[in-house]
Amino acid sequence: MTKVYEDFDQETLDNEYLISRTVPSLEPFIADYGKFSAEGRDNLDCRVDVSCGDHPDQLLDIFPAKGKDGKAAPVFIFIHGGYWRMLSHRESSFMAENMVANGIAVIAVNYSLAPDASIDTIVQQCREAIAWTWRNAADFGADPDRIFVGGSSAGGHLTGMMVAGGWHDAFGVPSDVIKGAVPLSGLHDLEPLRHSCINEWAKLDEVSARRNSPVHHLPDAGCPLILSYGASETAEFKRQSALLADAWRANGWQADIFEHPDRNHFDIVFDLRDFDSLLGRKVRDMIG
Repeated sequence: MTKVYEDFDQETLDNEYLISRTVPSLEPFIADYGKFSAEGRDNLDCRVDVSCGDHPDQLLDIFPAKGKDGKAAPVFIFIHGGYWRMLSHRESSFMAENMVANGIAVIAVNYSLAPDASIDTIVQQCREAIAWTWRNAADFGADPDRIFVGGSSAGGHLTGMMVAGGWHDAFGVPSDVIKGAVPLSGLHDLEPLRHSCINEWAKLDEVSARRNSPVHHLPDAGCPLILSYGASETAEFKRQSALLADAWRANGWQADIFEHPDRNHFDIVFDLRDFDSLLGRKVRDMIG
């Protein structure tokens, strides 16, 4: 069969990146994202649909927290997945109750979706959310010098682009604005995706794929990373996480990467709801 990317033929490459095929159905996971996020909004102090940019899609749900020992609370910013074309901030605060109870403020980020929005636009909007948080953290009792970011799948890619270098001056933030990151099942080199069926909505060319690949835009100094993925994920998704971890470690920066034996691509994020879980303990220790 004709090879379309390295040793992959079209069908094999598509199957590697059609990650939804690794579970019987997406619907139960999406339902739980929404259910647990709604519970957070119902049970916690929450500022909903806060604008953080000029586009009407640029919205945040903010969950303030009481910091420990009278200090301002650290902030965990979560960027949702959905292959850049699904979901919203409404399904992205499922960890809020756990984190707020442990003195960590939470922000769920909304962004415009593909194919109407390009990957460039989505990355820019997420960076504007980071910059907004840094400028406004004190208004909801949080510490602008203790910002952490995480995301899953496409949100893992966007997390990678938040810890990438070269963008901070244009957004008026310090180069170390992010103190630690949690890219879960992320995509860190988009070149194979532009050869796959995913490009039907990602609409990447060679230049934009490279421009939006975290492994090609490493910072001058890297913050600590926690990378993970489920055991049932495809080889390509696992390789994508290893790409960023290897690049990070090659520069002498901290990157904790592990395969979770009991999780899949879609439920690994629920460990953020429980600081006694494997991933939860690591995130808690990172944030402090």
